[in-house]
Amino acid sequence: MTETIPPRQLLHLVFGGELTSLDGVEFQDLDALDIVGIYPNYAAAYDAWRAKAQATVDNAQMRYFIVHLHRLLDPA
Repeated sequence: MTETIPPRQLLHLVFGGELTSLDGVEFQDLDALDIVGIYPNYAAAYDAWRAKAQATVDNAQMRYFIVHLHRLLDPA
């Protein structure tokens, strides 16, 4: 009998907000950051990121990011 090993959780955070300028990654208002969610893998995070990015395409200052939380939790 073989055991099925579940895939590793590779947590990703998707968040965004309005930037102060297009040249950097400084947000205008930290209280207004949009925390989209935490996802179990990159594919799910990418889908959420893409939906938010496309929904805000008319605002050039708005940016969404994917943070690889699993790399922060276990840098090795």
